[in-house]
Amino acid sequence: MKTGITVRNMGPQSTPEMMRDCVLLAEQAGLESAWITDHIAIPPDDAEGSGGRYADPLTTLSWLAGMSTSIMLGVGVLVVPYRPPIPTIKQIATLQELSGERLLLGLAVGWMDAEFRALGIDRRQRGRITDEMLGLFNDYFSREVITVNDQSFICSPRPVRPPVYIGGAALHALKRAIRFDHGWLPMARDLDRLANDIAAFHGMAKTSGKAAGPVTVMTGLPLKDEVLVREQLDRLRELGVERVICGVRYNTLAEFEEQLNLLNAVSRP
Repeated sequence: MKTGITVRNMGPQSTPEMMRDCVLLAEQAGLESAWITDHIAIPPDDAEGSGGRYADPLTTLSWLAGMSTSIMLGVGVLVVPYRPPIPTIKQIATLQELSGERLLLGLAVGWMDAEFRALGIDRRQRGRITDEMLGLFNDYFSREVITVNDQSFICSPRPVRPPVYIGGAALHALKRAIRFDHGWLPMARDLDRLANDIAAFHGMAKTSGKAAGPVTVMTGLPLKDEVLVREQLDRLRELGVERVICGVRYNTLAEFEEQLNLLNAVSRP
């Protein structure tokens, strides 16, 4: 099972220097991946912890790719309806190529009413918008030429399609992951519930005549309790989880490094 860690691209911890140093520390420690998140328009009454500051994920990952050499770089998750599909797919393809195919792509429908209002997007249409983008995304990475709005265009750059993990609550996210042949990226706090959801994922895929995609889990781990963390990681391995992403909180680089070292110690076999 692979191990990733979150890097804060929000709030006062999202200075260029701190984001760069966190990713490089994770790379030097041998972690598989570093992950950031996505918000575009935080309202003043929901800005606690971030101050409303969120660095754009695709721009940030592009910049971090140029600073690093081997660590995989993930977004968990990019909110699909916030962005126009064709320019976004072009950005993703370009980032995947320029990073040396190190992109891990979490995608989801989104949830925050205020952001949808600020962007002038009907939140009730987010599922339809997401499905349309996912169909176009798969077409782009599998064909030399596609047609949109009665206009054909060349799909280039077109590197290897980055791994995609659909975020969100089990039923809708699992259906979407199976339909478009992607993996699943849940936020997991209850491992018994996760076990049931993974079993449902495999059952739904089998009914559809497909294989279930890989599961990447984002969770918090009690890193100072080594015994408990090892028990949780062993359970995740038993469930067939491909990757665990440990969400960490920190104010300084030293605090990030401390948690990174704890994670690295307990995640080794």
